Amino acid sequence: MKPIHTIQRRKSRQIYVGNVAIGGDAPISVQSMTNTQTTDVEATLAQIKAIEEAGADLVRVSVPTMEAAEAFKEIKRQANIPLITDIHFDYKIALKVAEYGADCLRINPGNIGREDRVREVVASAKDHGIPIRIGVNAGSLEKDLQKKYTEPTPEAMVESAFRHIDILDRLNFDNFKISLKASEIFMTVFAYQQLASQIDNPLHLGITEAGSLRSGTVKSAIGLGLLLSEGIGDTIRVSLASDPVDEVRVGFDILKSLNLRQKGVNLIACPSCSRQKFDVVKVVNELESRLEDITDPIDAAVIGCVVNGPGEAKAVSVGLTGGEPNLMYVDGKTDEKVSNETLVDTLEAKIRAQLKLNLGNL
Repeated sequence: MKPIHTIQRRKSRQIYVGNVAIGGDAPISVQSMTNTQTTDVEATLAQIKAIEEAGADLVRVSVPTMEAAEAFKEIKRQANIPLITDIHFDYKIALKVAEYGADCLRINPGNIGREDRVREVVASAKDHGIPIRIGVNAGSLEKDLQKKYTEPTPEAMVESAFRHIDILDRLNFDNFKISLKASEIFMTVFAYQQLASQIDNPLHLGITEAGSLRSGTVKSAIGLGLLLSEGIGDTIRVSLASDPVDEVRVGFDILKSLNLRQKGVNLIACPSCSRQKFDVVKVVNELESRLEDITDPIDAAVIGCVVNGPGEAKAVSVGLTGGEPNLMYVDGKTDEKVSNETLVDTLEAKIRAQLKLNLGNL
């Protein structure tokens, strides 16, 4: 099914985090962040691998101490995906991880001390070809801005961002992206809207501290959806109090819903009702679990009855309509009758076969 609307993305300059392009005409990248102790190299590498296998383009790792920086050296050596290092206050850690191969420094120039220290970090980023991410957070605004605005506001966040931008401008460094995050949806949205109209740097989107898997997904989908639908955003991170793998999956689901990026199975399913001819919820959950390894795009539909079933099934690569009998559709045409007992096995086989055929025709 062809989308009826195409989002026109904001024009932004392009930077590279490792081999991943951010901004310009590059696909909107999806990233997550490890929540292991970085000093536990084995556990951190295992989580990075899981995040990568979920389809993420980038992974961020917190490096709060020099001990963690030494651990990062080994993590970077073994990881296969670009790594962003999250650093606060200590400029020496930034210098160390740059030396060890970090693909991006998430560090606010304004909170690492004297001008000479900032200059040293920026010089290192230049020497190593590493971009910087300026990360403004409503919960950690500068004290004078807190006093000026009395509380976090979009205007305060934008003013904070420009303080950091001005520092990098003075040092003739333009290889950076910016984020403006708050846990309140509209504060985040309004801040990004204001900044997006004034600069052309790539923007990293996120609703910070969004919450649990369920509530955080809802808040992120609304907040990021509002911005992405306006063409704002070049890379996203869904912040959930959950497994980082969930962040990646939700991130791609948001992008798929807006037709901004297709990755993995786009599974259309009815909510089920008494008309259903098989257990839709059970079939969908099992099928989704089995197909988590697929990263190439394909549309599939699972509809429990014949009211909307044929229409939805004919519009996708592989579709199933509940009935007497249940009918499988492939590329809009009826393919075979399927019993309730073999639904999941048959659907999985058809989707994998059709995906293989689609890739072979490219």
